[in-house]
Order: sequence, then structure tokens, then C-alpha cells
Amino acid sequence: MNPLHDYLRMETRRQLLGRGVNAVGWGALAALLGREGLAAMGAPAPGSSTVPDRAAAGRTHFPAKAKHVIYLHMVGGPSQMDMFDYKPQMDRWYDKDLPESVRQGQRLTTMTSGQKRFPIAPSKYKFARHGECGMWVTELLPYTARMVDDMCFIRSMHTEAINHEPAITFVQTGNQVTGRPCLGSWASYGLGSLNDSLPTFVVLVAKPTNTEQLQAISGRLWSSGYLSGEHAGVSFRSGGDPILFINNPPGVPGEVRRSTLDGLRALNEMNAKVVGDPETHTRIEQYELAFRMQSSVPELTDMSSEPVSTYALYGEQARKPGSFAHTALLARRMVERGVRFVQVYHNNWDHHANVGGRMPFQCKDVDQACWGLIQDLKARGLLDETLVIWGGEFGRTIYSQGGLSHDNYGRDHHPRCFTMWMAGGGIKGGTIYGETDDFSYNIVKDPVHVRDFHATILHLLGFDHQRFTFRYQGLDQRLTGVEPAHVVKPLLA
Repeated sequence: MNPLHDYLRMETRRQLLGRGVNAVGWGALAALLGREGLAAMGAPAPGSSTVPDRAAAGRTHFPAKAKHVIYLHMVGGPSQMDMFDYKPQMDRWYDKDLPESVRQGQRLTTMTSGQKRFPIAPSKYKFARHGECGMWVTELLPYTARMVDDMCFIRSMHTEAINHEPAITFVQTGNQVTGRPCLGSWASYGLGSLNDSLPTFVVLVAKPTNTEQLQAISGRLWSSGYLSGEHAGVSFRSGGDPILFINNPPGVPGEVRRSTLDGLRALNEMNAKVVGDPETHTRIEQYELAFRMQSSVPELTDMSSEPVSTYALYGEQARKPGSFAHTALLARRMVERGVRFVQVYHNNWDHHANVGGRMPFQCKDVDQACWGLIQDLKARGLLDETLVIWGGEFGRTIYSQGGLSHDNYGRDHHPRCFTMWMAGGGIKGGTIYGETDDFSYNIVKDPVHVRDFHATILHLLGFDHQRFTFRYQGLDQRLTGVEPAHVVKPLLA
């Protein structure tokens, strides 16, 4: 006996009509609009790989300010007080204990909870104010300092998660428990594709120059969760073929691959009619996308057409596949070709020790590359429609983990406050939002929770986070969950 057939025989008329209402509606719409109407709703023009923007067809709740997102995630949690949250008062507190009135009994990780004392470690790096906005920036980021008036700095980010896996999962998916769709999957689900020969959502994992303490980066972070599998991120490799098995095996010509896919499609269609699982159609489309990518991906990843001026922008490291600069350049090329969401991961920001030895490497990896990316997007007229995000999963403690000297120290995880920045895509440049106390330990003005951060990003993409939902297990699921979340309007242009 087939359980599906049994279910269909027992189905009521109300269930049947409810199940088929969308198909009936679309059938009527197709008859009324015809080919021109369907094309206006987002169908690709014959012979073209570029699909009209679904946002222009009224699929968003309001006009989107950003069509693309490049999310640069610094895995491990960058030290905010060594980069953007300048605390000169701490020089007078060197090696003194963190006051209990500041800590307020807040949670500690097991890596420092056993310490007998919590000595203050002021940043060893010099800071200066830059731009008309007067943003304080570390000496380690000279290129970033040039563009602060194009950027929006949030110095009052906070989260509940204190360990890496739940914290990264939270900032990527809106929940500390794995299995939910990530931000890139929500963007794919809401906006759809702009190029049917490239994935809507792409993931790039950059190789840091220093590899002293790497964190695991799991494919679960770019999972589509309960959304259709087509919205999952497609990971590009830094070496060899960008995607495994994208090229035909030796001795297999394109006609054979095409014939094989046609046969697979026929078998999958037969299975879809029997079982009715929508993921079967997702698989069919993914096979077809992979076939189209055989021509589009080599062109995308071939940097030989880039002029010398490109490497003057991004730095010579951009010539090295897998470097952060190379992935930043590749992200621009993807956005240029219609990729909706590019997620870049850069590792080794988990500075439990040797901040003095590791922070210069980390900052040098990202500094010029981020500056080059923003300037490149601006020069090509893409910055206004591309939201660039930079940040980690949490911040670091003002007190030292382990040994302390004026030249070197370590910092533990700190979820109570950290800094992120954004640029382009409807963001108000030159904005400095939120304040922390003298110890960069607690927020004293304008807190921004991860949920508020997500609500703001969705707003820039044209979605009301409360109405942007997906029905799953009887609930209208959403990225921001059920707890309060607010769009941070002062960040918006």
C-alpha cells in the first residue's frame, strides 16, 4: 500500500480545494496575462540568462534599497576595543581588576571562569579620528580609515550566545539551534535569482594569512533549513575546480552529459508524479543549474580580464586564490553578474592569546581588500544597491585571558557588546551608532540586538520582518523569531 494514495483517498473536499487553490489561481492568472504578463512577473526573456528583478514585480513589501548583499563574517569574534571602540581611559587601569560593578555577575566562559583575577588589558594600538563623522579607528586599519564616511558603525551590537557555534548560528540564522535557514537563504527565498546560470546564494571561505587558532566553519551555516533546498548556499572552493564535479569527466562530451541529465529529469518527473515531493523538482532544477554553470562559473572565476588597476585597489594578495582579497574581488564579480547574496568567512579572529602577534595579520588581510571592494562597487555604480556587512559573532573582553604585558595579552569571548559595520545598499554613511561604557563591557546607549540587526537587513531588502514568513510545522516561521525586533531607522539613508 502507498501511504500517499491512502491519504488522498481520505482527503475531504475542503482539503482538496485548499491544496489546489494556488494552482487554480496561477492557472487563471496565466490565462489572463499571457506571455507578456508572465515575463513582467519575472520570467526570463527567451535566450537570456538574466532574470528580471522579482522586487520590481512587487514581490517585496516595499521598494528594496538593496538588491545584493556581501556579508563578510570574521569567524571567532574580532576585538572591538582593539579596532573601533576606542577606550583611552583604560590606560590608567592597566593590570587592575575589572570592577564587580562593571561585570555585574555576568556569565563567563569556562576558559576564564577559573581565573583568580581579571586584569584590565588596554589596547596596545594607537587610534585616531577620521572623516567628517570623526570615527576612531585603529592604526592597523589605514585603508578602512579613509572611507569611514561611507560606512555605518554599530558599536552596540549584543547577543546571548557566548560560545562560537551557537553564536555564529545565531547571527547567521536568528537562532542558536542549528537547522534554521540562514540570512542568505531567506534573501534567496524572498528575492529569487537575477541570473539563472549562477547560484542565487554563494559561500566563499577565505584563508587567513595567520592560522594560529582556526574555528570550524560548518556547512550547516549556509543551510536552507526548512526552506526549499534551492535556497541553500553553494560553496565555492578556493583551489582547483570552484565546485566539485562541475566539469565533465575525461572522455565524457557535453552531449553525453546533456543526454544523461535528460534521462535523470524524466525519472525524477515520474517519481514526482507518484510521491508528490516538491524537493524532487528542486533536485531537477539544481541539476539544470549545474549544467548551465559549466559555462558561467569558469568565466566568473577567470581573473585574467581584470586590469592592473584592480589589484591596485584590492592589493596584490587578490592575485592569490583563496586569500581574503581574492574572495572580495570574486564577490564583486558575482554581484556584477547578478548573484543575490555572497557570504564570505574569514577565520582566526578568536584571540584568546597573542593579540599583539595575530591582530596585525588579521587586519592586514581585510583592510585594503574591504576598502578596495567599497571603492570598486562605488566606481561601477553598484554600491547603492549592494549592502556590504562586516562583523563577527560576538566581541572580546577588556580583561586579559592568561598572561598580561603592555605588548601582548589575550581576550575571552564577550557577547554583551561588539562592533559591526555596514556600507552601501540604503545605509547612511558616516553614522556612528551606540555607545559602550569606559570598559567596552556594557552598552550605555542605543543597544542593537542580533534580531534588530536582522530586521534592519530585511527592511533594506524590501521586507517587513514580521510579515516575511514561511509556513512550517503549523507555524509562520520568520528570521527574527517571536521575540521583539526593531528596524534601526537611524542607520537608514
